[in-house]
Amino acid sequence: MSQIETYQLTSDLKISRAITGLWQIADMEKDGNLLDPASTSAYMEPYAQRGLTTFDMADHYGSAELIAGYFKSHSPLANDVKLFTKWVPKPGPVTREEVRTAILDRCQRLQTSRVDLLQYHSWTFSNPYWLDTLLYLQELKEEGLIGALGTTNFDTAHLRIAKSSGVDIVSNQISYSVIDKRGSGKMADYCAENGVAILAYGTLLGGFLSHKWLGKSEPTSSKLSNWSLMKYKRFIDAAGGWAKFQEVLQVLNGVASETGRSISTIASKYQLGQKAVGAVIIGARLGENSYLDDAASLFAFELSADQREQISSVLSTLTPIPGDCGDEYRKPPYLTASGDLSHHVEDFPPVYTPTEINGRRHIDSGTPWESIAGYSRAIQVGDRILISGTTATHGSLSVGANDPIAQTDFVIDKIEATLESLGAKLSDVVRTRIYVTDEANCDAICRVHGERFAEIRPANTLVVAKLIGAQYLVEIEAEAVIL
Repeated sequence: MSQIETYQLTSDLKISRAITGLWQIADMEKDGNLLDPASTSAYMEPYAQRGLTTFDMADHYGSAELIAGYFKSHSPLANDVKLFTKWVPKPGPVTREEVRTAILDRCQRLQTSRVDLLQYHSWTFSNPYWLDTLLYLQELKEEGLIGALGTTNFDTAHLRIAKSSGVDIVSNQISYSVIDKRGSGKMADYCAENGVAILAYGTLLGGFLSHKWLGKSEPTSSKLSNWSLMKYKRFIDAAGGWAKFQEVLQVLNGVASETGRSISTIASKYQLGQKAVGAVIIGARLGENSYLDDAASLFAFELSADQREQISSVLSTLTPIPGDCGDEYRKPPYLTASGDLSHHVEDFPPVYTPTEINGRRHIDSGTPWESIAGYSRAIQVGDRILISGTTATHGSLSVGANDPIAQTDFVIDKIEATLESLGAKLSDVVRTRIYVTDEANCDAICRVHGERFAEIRPANTLVVAKLIGAQYLVEIEAEAVIL
């Protein structure tokens, strides 16, 4: 029996590199029949006995936390078992007490005094309350209610903002598979350089990456039996379609035959070898389908350089999944089971509430300087919106200390939030003006501007200037016209 590889996520948190995901529990309970925690948890014991001692779940995965909590409190291997969960609150402002209540609820359901790894998901980044939430979670980590802090579905820019603002993030759980390669490139580079482990989910595409689908005709939506298959069929379509996917399956099958493994095992093994990947997450339908043997066999063999090259070559023919990690939950095309966010969130409350003065709409953010200096965060006159010079501050927090890239992204987020509060979009921007304190930072700042405004292409002016406040590396003002 092969030894399960482990990964040292923190100095006191060692995890198995194959994590068992419990998201399917929500699908198993979608008819309203809740699973019994005691009897269902018994199906977790064989995983722990094989060394697969790490389990991943979330507050919205049905009874997953209750089942896992019962298991750990009754298992003879309790000291080895690690339980990861996620908190996915609705969009909008949060308080310290709301965050504390949510984590205490996780602890109660998991029957523990401390969550091993708490992973946070934000539905939007234009609303700055996501950063408040992470800072409150950091406080709870320092207090001892959270062992380690991670994120889920964060893109590179906002992972960077959080880290550079003092949040001790050790992992980012993202969709990352042979079909979805967004986790490579800048995400992998940033994580490797900053001590963040990628926890890759979707490595089996909900079951599509298996011999079952090799050579089969393209399924219709009515033939897809669960949410995972519905979701990952959208990824296959976005990556070039069913014919391209079959080419990938053929290559994976060839490598599987050479190694005496399954297609699923080869797909996960390939991802384990990618830069910054700490572990892969393999889903289990407890009591129904078990990939226990496949997961355990991941560590009993190695892919040769030639086999990796074969896989890499066929993957290069795929259409890249658009955007950065997590974008499938924040912007079209929504690669979710339903194809939109209707099963996830109801609405996105605006950050600011406009007021009307002399026929003009004003946005005030509440900083004392607005009343002292007599200006507004933004003003709308007819179809035109003018946004004041914006820096990387949020309340009393200076965001992205000494990081011009993080500060620029946060500034553009604030501009986007202001526009959304007035019923406009970032794509309505027609002019930006950028003020930079140090000419050496111009390239990095311009690259962020170029990424965020790539399809918008507003008129722009860049000036090297002395800003008020030594912590500010960049200030941006913007004008928009609502068409």
